[in-house]
Amino acid sequence: EFNEKYPDCDVDSPSNIGDDQCGGGDYNTQECGWDGGDCIEFNEKYPDCDVDSPSNIGDDQCGGGDYNTQECGWDGGDCIEF
Repeated sequence: EFNEKYPDCDVDSPSNIGDDQCGGGDYNTQECGWDGGDCIEFNEKYPDCDVDSPSNIGDDQCGGGDYNTQECGWDGGDCIEF
């Protein structure tokens, strides 16, 4: 079923596609259906946020670095108080 839905999706762990966590990187691509739909909301909210683990955005922990940027909403609001 995975190969039928995402024939051009080349990722290390296909079972992570559609697992309710936006995986980022190669998973968050058109070929992989934006991680089986898991990254659609993230991409709409933070279209210019490019991080390895989008599911860390807004997880109640200030991640700093690439997460603590305007494009990523200051880590989904986690870094606003710092």
